[in-house]
Amino acid sequence: MESTQIRWVDSFFDHLHNERQLSPHTCKNYQRDLNCLQHYCDKQQISRWQQLDSRAIRHYVAWRHRNGLGGSSLQRELSAIRSFFNYLIRENQLQNNVAHGISAPKSGRKLPKTLDVDEVSQLLDGPTINPEDPLQLRDLTMIELMYSCGLRLTELVELDLGGLDLGGAMVRVIGKGNKTREVPVGGKAITALQGWLNIRPTIANADERALFVGKQGKRLSPRAVQKRMKAQGIKQGLIANVHPHRLRHSFASHLLESSGDLRAVQELLGHADIATTQIYTHLDFQHLAEVYDKAHPRAKKKPS
Repeated sequence: MESTQIRWVDSFFDHLHNERQLSPHTCKNYQRDLNCLQHYCDKQQISRWQQLDSRAIRHYVAWRHRNGLGGSSLQRELSAIRSFFNYLIRENQLQNNVAHGISAPKSGRKLPKTLDVDEVSQLLDGPTINPEDPLQLRDLTMIELMYSCGLRLTELVELDLGGLDLGGAMVRVIGKGNKTREVPVGGKAITALQGWLNIRPTIANADERALFVGKQGKRLSPRAVQKRMKAQGIKQGLIANVHPHRLRHSFASHLLESSGDLRAVQELLGHADIATTQIYTHLDFQHLAEVYDKAHPRAKKKPS
């Protein structure tokens, strides 16, 4: 790939970061996807973006699929490629978007794994907090808040003290696309937050705005949160792997199962499209099917 063509990729990343203001994580995903396309172009001795046509993009998709990439991941890559080509059209580098109308192979839809209500209780009600270890209280508070509000990992990590309204039992978070939403906080999470806020000043740096901090007094990293939550699950004897996204899935599944209000769950999760939220209806129906199979007198198959 010619250096001038590579510079257009760099320019596109500046556009994503500065104009569209996408998160660093999303920009990194775009970069990984376009790096794969550049690698393909190098293998095919394609030196300019203008040389790509729809046939080449289909060949690229097939090549990635043969190398083990699933349908949903390929669809994400195609979305990144289409966005990049749209940018090149805007900059008068391409005449049309040759990736439009090309879809990825379909793959089986994986339902998100959740904790059941008893497992959540085991995780949150079982721990005995050592009053001399503020990090234990911090970890429990993070899990309470994530399950209470259905937060994304990045939303939890980026949450500042100013985002809390304990009197109104609300938390203000910045989700995908820098969209702000307010989410109600449950009573047990409020109690945990009050305890953590009382002890937080003993370890937090004086000028640190982050709600959750580590031993060094600075904002926790996403990786640190993942490790602490996994350790807490092991400590409480859970077989299931406890991680932030599983808690978010559990929040959505349990709330939908109790309320049946898909639109409300969509708002609480911060999903732009209700189709994203509808995955949880499949979880709900799966649960109902299991209950039916166990309880209905005519559901059980007779032994052959």
